[in-house]
Amino acid sequence: MTERPAVPTTPSTPTAPAEPPSPPPPPTALDRAFLSDVDGVTHVVLVRHGEQDVPGDPRRASPAEWIDPPLSELGRRQAEAVGVGLSTERIDHVYASPLQRAADTAAQIAGRLGLEVAIVPELREIELFRDLPEGTSLLDAVDPLLLRGARERFARERRWDVYPFSETGDELRHRVLMAIEGIIATHPGSTVLIACHGGVINTYLGAVLGLVGEDMFFRPHHASVHRIVAHGDRRIVRSLNEVHHLRAVDPALVTW
Repeated sequence: MTERPAVPTTPSTPTAPAEPPSPPPPPTALDRAFLSDVDGVTHVVLVRHGEQDVPGDPRRASPAEWIDPPLSELGRRQAEAVGVGLSTERIDHVYASPLQRAADTAAQIAGRLGLEVAIVPELREIELFRDLPEGTSLLDAVDPLLLRGARERFARERRWDVYPFSETGDELRHRVLMAIEGIIATHPGSTVLIACHGGVINTYLGAVLGLVGEDMFFRPHHASVHRIVAHGDRRIVRSLNEVHHLRAVDPALVTW
């Protein structure tokens, strides 16, 4: 019987490095499908704004009060926490909605990274009741029974079109996709942060996931983080509703 050679007990003598170095292995089919271990991907970090200081009765508030409220005291703490949480990450560009709750959240993040915030109007939240006749209150224009019916329909259907005098889901989708796809095309291979709104985040992620028939398929937390990677025509969702940066500071910061 032929004896097998003894297994060496010490590491073999390393060979000299190849000149030039050997190329890395090509991405596998799984890598290409999910943009893992693929060079040149663009990372998109979507951040929902902190809690807003909403009017006590939005139905009787002025349009400015319920369209563009500032951050509440809790919202300012949430914005600070997400700024700290992202301060150690590589982020190359920061974009934001012009609405002050989102712009102020972006400023907390950008300030810690030494970056400027670029404002894109198309990243604003869904414009509910924007088409009310000037000088007309919501309760003057819509019977309370019908308004209640619209809210109940939204709870079941999760479509913006159920609300009268409002921007439609298709109109929101059109401007949001133009804005975010334009940002991705402008910064290939970079990491881009976009501070915006729950409706905007749902619109873009729903398009990436191919969801139809619903404008909102999940509820983002205040100051939550959502990650996407993009390369060529591929868009892959990496995470939804990250809130560990809030919970680490104070569990009470995790709100809807």
